[in-house]
Amino acid sequence: MQESDNVLRIFQEARVAMQKGDGSKLRSLSDQTINTASRTQDPDNVTTAVIVYALSKIVERRDYRKQKGWNVFYESLSRSIDKLIKAIEEKKDLLIKKNLEEMRRQIKTLSGDLKNYIEDVFRRSKVNKASRIYAHGISSEKTAKLLGITLWELQNYAGASITQEDPETRTITAKERINTLEEFFK
Repeated sequence: MQESDNVLRIFQEARVAMQKGDGSKLRSLSDQTINTASRTQDPDNVTTAVIVYALSKIVERRDYRKQKGWNVFYESLSRSIDKLIKAIEEKKDLLIKKNLEEMRRQIKTLSGDLKNYIEDVFRRSKVNKASRIYAHGISSEKTAKLLGITLWELQNYAGASITQEDPETRTITAKERINTLEEFFK
C-alpha cells in the first residue's frame, strides 16, 4: 500500500465521522484520497476512496437504519475498520488487503432491501470515484479497469456530471491558451 500513513489517518477519521453520522466529513476524506489514487493508481488507495465515499452515502441515509440486518452490518463494518486500522499501524500489507476485501464482502452477507441499497451505493461510489480519477487525467480504460466498472458506466457518468468544480479541471478557451503561451515566451 502506498502512502499508508495517509490511508491510516483517513480510516481513523472515517471511523469517528461514521460514529457521528457525519456524511460530509466522510465525503471530504474520500476526496482526499483521490489525488493519491490518481497519482499512484494504487488499488488500495482507490478502494479506500470508494469505501469511505460509500460510507458517507450510507450514513446520510437514515432510512437504512430501519432495515432488517442494519445493526449487524454496521457492527461488522465497524469491527472491520478497527481491524484495518490495526493492520495499517502494524504495516501488515497482506492483512490490509484482506480487511479491505472483507469490507466489500460484508455486503454480500446482507439480505433483502438493505443488500440492494448498499450494493447500489457501492456501485455508484465506484462510478463517482472513477469519474474523479478520470478527471485527473488517467485514461478512461485504465480508470474503468482500476475500479472494476465498464467504460459505458464511466463515460455516462463523466459525461453527465460537472467536473469543473476544481479550477484545475476547468477547460480554457483558445484565447486564454494563446495568452498563456504569450506570457510564457515573454
